[in-house]
Amino acid sequence: MNPTTIELIGTILFGVALIHTFSTKFFQHLAHTRPAHSGIWHFLGEVEVVFGLWALVLTLAILSINGKQAATTYLEQQSFTEPMFVFAIMVIAGSRPILQFAMLCVKKIAKIIPWSDGRAFYFVTLSFVPLLGSFITEPAAMTLAGLILLERYYSKGITTKLKYATLGVLFVNISIGGTMTTFAAPPVLMVATKWGWDLAFMFSTFGWKAIIVVLVNTLVATFDFRREL
Repeated sequence: MNPTTIELIGTILFGVALIHTFSTKFFQHLAHTRPAHSGIWHFLGEVEVVFGLWALVLTLAILSINGKQAATTYLEQQSFTEPMFVFAIMVIAGSRPILQFAMLCVKKIAKIIPWSDGRAFYFVTLSFVPLLGSFITEPAAMTLAGLILLERYYSKGITTKLKYATLGVLFVNISIGGTMTTFAAPPVLMVATKWGWDLAFMFSTFGWKAIIVVLVNTLVATFDFRREL
């Protein structure tokens, strides 16, 4: 195996991007301790820009080594359909009408559960909304659940322990809550057609198990923090 110069550069830049990802807190610290260049440090301290920044460096490297045509060909070969879709669905899910409708649905379902309003709302938000991700996609479910939790709990001054526990439960539930269908979770979407997975297969193989895990996971979190909720 004889990697090309660009392949070696790409591998190195990928490693640098990973290191940069885990160094964002350091750059945020520099932004506060060195105000003269705080704008640059704040920019480097944003996790969202890490891979985009180093992808730009890779493109510039291709441009300088292999020329304009090679760089243009490389960019044209990339598919931006999925990131554009995720961006669009998160913007739509984060809009006020959608958020208000989702909160109304959560409140209606929470009233059915014979618990206090705070506990029932918490349980439904961390279980029903992630499972809804199987139909509205995981990015949309994550956006809705995050905004609902922000408005109902995180803005009310809850303890740090509850904040981190809630975030952990949400991440787990979102990651498995989209496995009831073939189109919501990106990993499933990539292999469903090739492996012949349909809705019936997904639900019978993964879906019902995901429902149980999500409900148990949320129930444990609700029970542990029942006094604070």
